[in-house]
Amino acid sequence: MNFTKMHGLGNNYVIFNQLDDPNNVLEEQIYSELSRKVSDVNFGIGSDGIILICPSEIADFKMRIFNEDGSEAKNCGNGLRCVAKFLFDHMYATRQRFTIETLGSVVNAQVEVEQGNKQSVRYVNVDMGEPKLLKGMVPMEGDPFNTAINEPYTFAEEEYHLTCVSMGNPHAIIFVEDVKSVPLEKIGPVIESASLFPDRVNVGIVQIKGSQEIDYRVWERGSGITMACGTGACAAVVAATLNQLLTKYEPITVHLPGGDLTIRWDEQGHVWKRGEAAYICHGELEI
Repeated sequence: MNFTKMHGLGNNYVIFNQLDDPNNVLEEQIYSELSRKVSDVNFGIGSDGIILICPSEIADFKMRIFNEDGSEAKNCGNGLRCVAKFLFDHMYATRQRFTIETLGSVVNAQVEVEQGNKQSVRYVNVDMGEPKLLKGMVPMEGDPFNTAINEPYTFAEEEYHLTCVSMGNPHAIIFVEDVKSVPLEKIGPVIESASLFPDRVNVGIVQIKGSQEIDYRVWERGSGITMACGTGACAAVVAATLNQLLTKYEPITVHLPGGDLTIRWDEQGHVWKRGEAAYICHGELEI
């Protein structure tokens, strides 16, 4: 199989192009195990998961994301930027604006072209759509027509105030004084697998730095602590705005361990995400 390894702010994926490479098209039941093996840093390539770029019947292109543990994700903001760059750089996308189908929704992508650069796309803007706030849409237990905004919940005898948002993936956001001092490796898996969330949940911790700036760390369901999470950064900005901690409709700088993203929740209710994407390597994998 031919692969390309890419990252968005350190959130890295092994990408298999299925648009015109028959060697990369396998039987459906193989992909979960393939993701587990490929993601293994000792016996595979090492990654946060794999991405398949496929034809779509409802958009210009389609991407499927499998996490490190083999589960299939509905969306991935950093993966979307990588896929958009790949499609434009390899001339599958002939326009700077195009659509990408994910398991969660169809999103609009716009690449920024740098003239004179062989790998011409560095920054990608993605319209992540409207956040879903109702408990039934996150999903989580409780009144499906109600929201969870700064609601107290107890996990392992500790109380946390959660604001829950779906950006195609479910996110539980917690506001803290210092993201570096929180033992995310301990609380992350506890909240991820709590019965409150039937499909599990991504756990994000947020420190407010100013009216247009936040620090953010994440425990991703199926992958653990990662360098960045695009949908999580969007959810963090939405959650902070709902709690009146950020300036509405303004670009917000989100500092993640892997770098910065710019997030804007616009007047039409859509969340836009701008950030970098980069190649790591290209190669062949024997399976």
